[in-house]
Amino acid sequence: MADHFTLRLVDSRMLAPTVRHLVFERADSQPLAFVPGQFLQVHFHYADGTATKRSYSVATVGDGRSPVQRIEIAVSYVEGGAATALLGGLTEGDTIEASGPYGRFCLQAGDAHPRYLLLATGTGVTPYRAMLPQLAEWLAPGGREAVLIYGARKEAELLYDEEFTAFAAAHPGFTCLSCLSREPRAVPRAPDRMGHVQTALPDLAPAADRDIAYLCGNPNMVDAAFAALKEFGLPVPQIRREKYISSR
Repeated sequence: MADHFTLRLVDSRMLAPTVRHLVFERADSQPLAFVPGQFLQVHFHYADGTATKRSYSVATVGDGRSPVQRIEIAVSYVEGGAATALLGGLTEGDTIEASGPYGRFCLQAGDAHPRYLLLATGTGVTPYRAMLPQLAEWLAPGGREAVLIYGARKEAELLYDEEFTAFAAAHPGFTCLSCLSREPRAVPRAPDRMGHVQTALPDLAPAADRDIAYLCGNPNMVDAAFAALKEFGLPVPQIRREKYISSR
C-alpha cells in the first residue's frame, strides 16, 4: 500500500527554461522505497478548496534497489497551472503533501530480449534517469544494448543531457539518440536526428525477437510510437507506455 507523507524542499535548480528539478526529503526523515520507473502523487487544493493531485516520476539515481533519502522530480511549468503555482513558488524548507510510490513502468527482471528502446519527450525522460544503475547492471555482461531516443524542440530542452552522455561514454552498450524538432545542436553530434522521436525508429529497425520498448512523455508521441512499433511487429506486451499529460 502506498504511503502518505510530507516532503520538504532541500534543493532545486532549473534544468531548462520551463523545467525545474526539485529535491525533497521526507519531513519524518524516513527514506523512500521505490522501484525506478515509479511515480509519486503531489496532493494540494485549488483556490476554491477542491482537492486535486498531480503525478511525477521519481528521478532519483540510487543503486536501483535500496530506499533513497532524497526524492527528486522534474516539473514542467504550465501557463496558468495550479501545480505550477504550487511547485514553482516553493523555496527551500517549504513542504508539500505526497503519496506513493505508484506504477509499473519499470524494468522487469525476466526480460530476456537483447535491446531496450527507451523513448521519451520532455520530463518523460526522468524515469530513465532513475533506471541508470539498473541499466548499468543489465549491460555489464555484454551482448545487450539500450538506446535512449529523446525528443525535444532544441538542445536547451534536453533534460539531464550531460548525465546521459556521460553514462553512454562509460557504458558501451548504451546509446543516446536525440531528436530535435526545431533547432539542431550548436555543435551537432553524430547520433542526433532532426524530427520527432518516432521518425528515428526506422533506422533502428525494431524487431520482435530483439526489442522491448518503453514510451514515456507526450501522449501524441506515445500513440505514434506505439503504432509504429506494432507495424514493425512488436507485440503489445513488449511495448510499455506511460503518458504525461499537462494539467492546469
